[in-house]
Amino acid sequence: MNYLDRLQLGVDHIEAELDFELSPAEVARAAGVSRWHFQRIFSAVTGETLKSYIRSRRLARSLERLACTDTRIIDIAIMAGFESQETFTRAFRKAFDMTPYQFRKLGRRNLFLRKARFDADYLHHITTNLTMEPEIIEQKPMTLVGMRTHFFSVDSEKNNIADQLPPLWAAFLARLDEVEHRSGPEAYGVVRSENPDSDRLVYDAAVEVSRIVTLPEHMLRFDVPAATYARFTHRGPATDLNLTVNYVYSTWLTSSDHHHTYGPDLEIYGAGYQPDSPDSVMGYAIPIGSGP
Repeated sequence: MNYLDRLQLGVDHIEAELDFELSPAEVARAAGVSRWHFQRIFSAVTGETLKSYIRSRRLARSLERLACTDTRIIDIAIMAGFESQETFTRAFRKAFDMTPYQFRKLGRRNLFLRKARFDADYLHHITTNLTMEPEIIEQKPMTLVGMRTHFFSVDSEKNNIADQLPPLWAAFLARLDEVEHRSGPEAYGVVRSENPDSDRLVYDAAVEVSRIVTLPEHMLRFDVPAATYARFTHRGPATDLNLTVNYVYSTWLTSSDHHHTYGPDLEIYGAGYQPDSPDSVMGYAIPIGSGP
């Protein structure tokens, strides 16, 4: 089963469970992928978070109930997942520039919102990067030394990348000379999910070492196992890296014959990396397997 099919499973589950408690972790389980990877792909494809999509679908269903039933507005609000009629009315007005009562009176059924279909035409419509093929590499096992933080990515409504990652890199690079027996010039940002049901991520700023004699204070050692990686080249400022990651998850991964193994993603910073330069070059690699 490819990623488009899995996205559609998740969307179909949302549609079937709109009147009940519905968590992102539950949707991801229905799709058969981890929560973060589902949210990453979903956000890249649709341009919105999973939670905002669920809210929009519940608002869409409330439109149908307002137009086609005599159900009280307070009951429709509760079925749509709102705690009160007041919060429902505020959200409804923000989305449709009218109150639920005004909509019911007008009967504007042309406002119905439809759930997304994740087909090739839809991907072509929302994607601007049309050609970007990765280098498939066999990554040897690596022993890394670095510093760690936790964060929520752009796919989460709790996104705090700007608060967590730049300070981590600043602290690590200031102490880079303390790391002995470095194996090469590259530095790595190692990204992985904290657990399958969470969208909180673990992030390590690190370098590869050939051996460890003394571990610098407040740093840690960890291993990245051998794996097959699809390595993409990102050109331009690091602040635009998410555009490349969106392409990887929304276009290449969903249309390739590979699947993500749920191992760590790697940001690769080499000699061509210049943080704010349009000429900067870095790598982004995801671990892959073949087949479904």
